[in-house]
Amino acid sequence: MLLAAARGGAGGLVTKTISVKPADVPRPCIAEIRGGLLNTELWSELPKEQWLETEYKLAREAGLPVIVGLGYSEEQIRELAPLVKPYADALELSTHYVGNDISPILNALKAAKDAVDVPVFMKLSPHPNIQEIAVALEDAGADGLVMINSFGPCLSIDLETGLPLMGSKDGFGWLSGAAIKPLALRCVYQAARVIEIPIFGVGGVCNGRDAAEMFMAGASAVQVCTEAILRGPTVYGKIARELNAFLDNHGYTSVEEIKGLTIRRMAERGALKSAGAPKVDDERCSLCGQCEVSCPYGAISHDERLEIDEEKCFTCGLCLSRCKRNALSMAQ
Repeated sequence: MLLAAARGGAGGLVTKTISVKPADVPRPCIAEIRGGLLNTELWSELPKEQWLETEYKLAREAGLPVIVGLGYSEEQIRELAPLVKPYADALELSTHYVGNDISPILNALKAAKDAVDVPVFMKLSPHPNIQEIAVALEDAGADGLVMINSFGPCLSIDLETGLPLMGSKDGFGWLSGAAIKPLALRCVYQAARVIEIPIFGVGGVCNGRDAAEMFMAGASAVQVCTEAILRGPTVYGKIARELNAFLDNHGYTSVEEIKGLTIRRMAERGALKSAGAPKVDDERCSLCGQCEVSCPYGAISHDERLEIDEEKCFTCGLCLSRCKRNALSMAQ
């Protein structure tokens, strides 16, 4: 699958997280739900010996950078990091830790830095105190952050049987895919404002526009997994081409021009002040009625053209995001 991702246009490879022992994965362990996937995959079900003897060697045949995923505790990292060192261009430590004490994350980082001389990236869950953790990891020597890990625990139920979709003890799983992109963007944006080390944006990147959002929030690169599971490994090249087209269409010459753009724009903008009801571009408007149906204030109507009642309009902005033809705009 790593080689298929390389053929599909990926620029680098992140291997499945391994630990000291293979994972005992409950079945069923993956299900598509609205907005993405629910999974109870844990770490790799393959023993570390198979990775060391076969999988990493195959991955390196792609000729791309190989980032080796390791987990989870300080003790496990101390055992695993020296073993994978010959195959790794970098390490990615998947902490999947959601407590308030950040010492386990810092200790895992230290164990890896003591064992290898390649970059060590720390993959984080969507903590509410993400800035505190990001600064602490940068100060402790992390070479980059990867955010975010899947979100959970979550629950989805098979309505035909009344049972959870996942085979775990409680039926819980972890959510990935498009549904978590706003959460991932928040974490990337917050961390990028307080650290200098690079960030891999992960979570809900399905197309080139999603990738552009990650860069604007402050990411230096993006990772994609769920979309490739759902659509196949050719999504990597597709996303890269769509990102390139977005940059061209908006007059940007490189990703560097949009990296951190939202951070810079927010610093310039300050607090928004309402400038009245949205304006309608009649040439773009198709009178589809979606904005009218969705307006919670009853401010939109149409006959031969779209009309917005300025007295009723609360300038909530919902109609702007509902319009797929960019026929509505609001002064800022």
